Amino acid sequence: MRPGSRRSAVTWAMTEKRYNQKRACALAGIDPRVYRRTSRRPADTDLRDRLKDLSSERRRFGYRRLHILLKREGWQVNWKKLYRIYREEGLTVRKRGGRKRAVGTRAPMAIPQGPNQRWSLDFVSDSLSCGRRFRILNVIDDFSRECLAAVVDTSLSGDRVGRELDRIAEMRGYPCMVVSDNGTELTSNAILKWQEDRKVDWHYIAPGKPMQNGFVESFNGRMRDECLNEHLFDNLRHARQLIAAWRTDFNHHRPHTSLAGLTPVEYANRSEEDQNLNRANLN
Repeated sequence: MRPGSRRSAVTWAMTEKRYNQKRACALAGIDPRVYRRTSRRPADTDLRDRLKDLSSERRRFGYRRLHILLKREGWQVNWKKLYRIYREEGLTVRKRGGRKRAVGTRAPMAIPQGPNQRWSLDFVSDSLSCGRRFRILNVIDDFSRECLAAVVDTSLSGDRVGRELDRIAEMRGYPCMVVSDNGTELTSNAILKWQEDRKVDWHYIAPGKPMQNGFVESFNGRMRDECLNEHLFDNLRHARQLIAAWRTDFNHHRPHTSLAGLTPVEYANRSEEDQNLNRANLN
């Protein structure tokens, strides 16, 4: 029991059982001086209210990401104090059970040194409230972790995947490489022709080794935890709206721990500025 709980037990024993303070403290296992001590800590009511509001908006965020969001809003608070308040308010993120995973050594995946060098793509499936299944094609830039597309539909063929990649390339240009698994849509003749016509290298990961495509797999987990598991989708249009809003939030507002708390867009813009500065220094 924490000191606060012990104090409550002493107060209850003195009020309900008519014990004197010394005996009630002995039964609760707390020193009378500790019971009588008045806390001088500030109430931090505004901080507690804002923390609870943020945690209700971002129910799958832990105290580290909430700390980053509070710092963005101008709150000057030590992370240890925030963690104490976070625990006192009972805001700990509830862990969801998952399947058992094989334990073994994994080689770290090389990180691209610039945007548009390598894209990763994969599919996620979910269902509408009526039970009808739909799929999501996620495309990630491995350098900035930015989600370039989250295409929602009931069927996504190889031809459709090629068209979506062309649509992204109209705004960003084609990547040097695309990484994917060995799904039937991604090994179809349409995709083989697409990569040959666009002169884009396509790397297929080894069967049964999803961590070879770790960036998009990590993104899929965040999408399922923070978006798909948090909403019931009435129809396909509703699903597209909510997933598009979450994608925008992921790219522009959600702090990414592997990017030092920056968002993917902030990281990409800062990297572009750094590259321009390096070119200027070389010239």
